[in-house]
Formats: sequence, C-alpha cells, structure tokens
Amino acid sequence: MTISPPLVFSKTGVTMSNTDSSNAAMAGLLYQANAKSTGVTYLLWFFLGALGAHRFYAGKAAGGIVQLVLFLLGWSTIWIFGFGLLFLTPLGIWVLVDAFLIPGWLRQYNTNLVHRVLA
Repeated sequence: MTISPPLVFSKTGVTMSNTDSSNAAMAGLLYQANAKSTGVTYLLWFFLGALGAHRFYAGKAAGGIVQLVLFLLGWSTIWIFGFGLLFLTPLGIWVLVDAFLIPGWLRQYNTNLVHRVLA
C-alpha cells in the first residue's frame, strides 16, 4: 500500500489529503442526489398544486396533507349546492400563495441539507 502525498491547491494554499478530498467529493455527490430542484417543484405546483404535490416534494408534508384533504372535500361536496366551493376557494388562494413561497422553502431545505451532509 502506497501513501500518496497531500494535495495542494495553489490558489488558496490549502492542503488537503486524499481522504479529505474523497470525503468532500462524497459530500458533494450526496448533496446533488438529495437537493430539491426549483423547476421540479414548480412543475408539481402547476400540474398537481391543488393536491399538495409541491409541498410533499419540498418536505412540507403536513401542509400537503391539508391541501389534499381540502381538494377531496371540495370536489366530493361540490354537487351539494356548491358547498364544495367553501373548501376549493381557500385552497386555490393557498396554492397561489405557495408559488411565492417555494424559493424560500427550497433555499432553506438545501441549506439544511448542506449542514447535514457536512456534519
């Protein structure tokens, strides 16, 4: 077994051993594999927003469950003199507001992911 010399980055003057560089590479791969995508979240919001799919993807499962329940209650009671609109109207407003909250959620999620990967 041969021991390689440490790697030296000339611009920063930082010395890093081969195991440190492989750990950093592994951390980078873990981050990339688990980071949430803004594009995917907005696609889920656009096509399945009323079902709360974007919230489930972003790690906001409790809100996703409530949105799903509102959707199901709204459409199952819409035939009773429009009673379902009492559920669907707030749901629609909530889903629209979520469009503005998505970037913050993902920034927070991905920042927490960096801390978990590096820990």
